[in-house]
Amino acid sequence: MKRYIILFLLVCMATVFAACSAEGADAPADSENSDVMDTDGSILVAYFSCTGTTEQIAGWIAEETGADSYEIVPEDPYTEEELAYYTGGRADQEQADDSARPAIAGSVENIDQYSVIFLGYPIWHGQAPRIISTFLESYDLSDVTIIPFCTSHSSGIGSSAENLHDLCSDTVTWMEGRRFSGDATESDVVEWIDSLELPESEVRNVGEFDFETKTVLLNSGYEMPIMGLGTYSLTDEECAVSIAALLEAGGRLIDTAYMYGNEAAVGQAIRDSDVPREEIFVITKLYPSQFDHAAEAIDEALEKMGLDYIDMILLHHPGDGDVDAYLALEQAVADGKVHSIGLSNWYVEELEEFLPQVNITPALVQNEIHPYYQENDVIPYIQSLGIVVQGWYPLGGRGHTSELLNDETITAIAEAHGVSAAQVILRWNLQKGVVVIPGSSDPEHIRENLDLFGFELSDGEMEQINALDRNEKHD
Repeated sequence: MKRYIILFLLVCMATVFAACSAEGADAPADSENSDVMDTDGSILVAYFSCTGTTEQIAGWIAEETGADSYEIVPEDPYTEEELAYYTGGRADQEQADDSARPAIAGSVENIDQYSVIFLGYPIWHGQAPRIISTFLESYDLSDVTIIPFCTSHSSGIGSSAENLHDLCSDTVTWMEGRRFSGDATESDVVEWIDSLELPESEVRNVGEFDFETKTVLLNSGYEMPIMGLGTYSLTDEECAVSIAALLEAGGRLIDTAYMYGNEAAVGQAIRDSDVPREEIFVITKLYPSQFDHAAEAIDEALEKMGLDYIDMILLHHPGDGDVDAYLALEQAVADGKVHSIGLSNWYVEELEEFLPQVNITPALVQNEIHPYYQENDVIPYIQSLGIVVQGWYPLGGRGHTSELLNDETITAIAEAHGVSAAQVILRWNLQKGVVVIPGSSDPEHIRENLDLFGFELSDGEMEQINALDRNEKHD
């Protein structure tokens, strides 16, 4: 009797692997798999699928949780012969070899944004396919919560998940996994998810300011500091000294531009610093005079700054050829030269005309914003698109800074909190969801402009400052 049962199981398994081969054979060997669906959450559903069963379960999980989805695709697709069970083929050999690590086509960009990963796979020989081991060992998943799920006609998740634990850091939290059969329904998946206690407090929404980490999550998946240093009008030596003061004080956001003439100084200051490059967020801009040769201008900025990548590049102003220039920025993102892209000095009318012509939604729009020019109609519109707003001239700009810093309303609020007028203005911006990049060459002022988290403006104080709007640009 046992012999017939074993033969029956072998036939079933062979059927599963045959179906897998059909799916695997269709996947191109050079498949690009670096894109992740764009959502606002910090949950990722990563899965390897053969027959489509795992893919369907993964889709239901992503839909229910609002998660991003990433398919683990083998660089060298499995053929039908390689998947045939108990024939000594490639799949059999890999499953028998604990050290086997099939290569994966593509990768998950900025995986550190995810705090929860649902990890899905079919059961092969009672275990997860070795490509799952490749996935886990390809990333630093420290402090991530991993929730495994498998698909199988008969075998349960068993030890397949436990055997993956040693491939990750001890700081990874593994939740109990779940097996789904081929006839599982969406309601089965929803019921399972509802039973889980997901760490919802760790979920981060795009555009949401985190006053503890002092960062905002961009729609590109990268985190950006919410306050930093603007380098407009800073000469090379002033710029280097100012950046050194910023980094020493804990600031990590630096804004420059081609037209400022100090990109080289910015890059040199970053390279001279002991702060790891990945902790520093650098923004530069292409001027309209560069739009007709944007690709070359991007390479020129990289060369001037001596950096391997630029965190963000903006188009400095609308101008002839701005759409083509932005498309060049999109290509630079694909090439890994630039992480995030955006616009500067674009308003509602300009955005409505521009956005339908491009493929990547800008991660940021940088405009003049201060209490005398508040853009209260523009800021909510930009934010409603999932785009972060950044304000230049937050302290008033050319010749008007003194007037703003001595405004009676602002100085009274500053006195009440025991802070400076500049700190009140910058805090007002942050509470409106506007990133600030005040310019200064004074190390004391730079430190002061970063010290914005020991007080909070009341609703009444915010309203008092809102009432100062003159719709008066200072540029």
